[in-house]
Amino acid sequence: MHDTRGRYFAVSPSRRIIMDLMHEARQVPSIPVQRRIDVREIEEIRRRTDPKISWFVIFMKAFAIVAEQNPQLRRSLIKYPWYRFYDHPFSICSLAVERDLEGEPSLFFAHFRAPEEQSLAELQEALGVYKNAPIQEVGLYRRALKIGRMPILVRRLLWWMTLNFSGEKRAKRLGTFGITSYGALGAESLHPISPLTCTFNFGPISSEGKVLIKIIYDHRTLDGSEVARRLRDIEDALHSTIRQELVALTESTDGQSIRTAADQRAVILRQDSPHPHRGPSIEDPVAKPARTTSDR
Repeated sequence: MHDTRGRYFAVSPSRRIIMDLMHEARQVPSIPVQRRIDVREIEEIRRRTDPKISWFVIFMKAFAIVAEQNPQLRRSLIKYPWYRFYDHPFSICSLAVERDLEGEPSLFFAHFRAPEEQSLAELQEALGVYKNAPIQEVGLYRRALKIGRMPILVRRLLWWMTLNFSGEKRAKRLGTFGITSYGALGAESLHPISPLTCTFNFGPISSEGKVLIKIIYDHRTLDGSEVARRLRDIEDALHSTIRQELVALTESTDGQSIRTAADQRAVILRQDSPHPHRGPSIEDPVAKPARTTSDR
């Protein structure tokens, strides 16, 4: 006989953060704009790179290159004490990373500061840290779990203050744009939602080298025609700047990898530089006394 009774169990701190994120995202009037592009040549070059570069990293840098010349992609709507727009001086990419936390698949958000100023190899190395470093050694992850353990009213107040009062703090804590994809799993998200002004998404890459890229944007801040032009610019960046850098990586014999805990800490320390154009907000507990600025 099967037990007819179900069971209740607590909501984890990481899942509470996703609940809060969805609560805020539902209030944003977002619209997707998409463009089908050919990345067959980029994929052929990418396969020969050393180190191997993720598509997340490739699209992240292409978006940031375009955003460097188009501040609308770094813009956010700030509501209080009055409605106004804020342009952050550089991009901060927020990338969803799935990690296992006590046997539960959990989503955390990795930040990459000024991807346009970093090499593809540096971004890939940082992504490796975010995916593999112990969760408690990554400051963004620790902070998310700490907030997730707070009462719901406190969490919602923190989200509200972050989103609506200071453009600078909003960018540092949440990023200026997000990137997400299920392409590696052979699936595509039709309309992911987010409290950010722009979220970049891409689907699976077909055998012919075609991929559908899209930007889901806050219509209070941007218009669809502007977003459509920027998708074209991202395609151009892929076939110019990004292609050239990938070709250079195929000719390099200095492949980077993270082999030891000491190597990992070195990457964390380098990426946590207080200089605004030196990488994502990762921190090592041993580095705290040396910090001069906050990443949140």
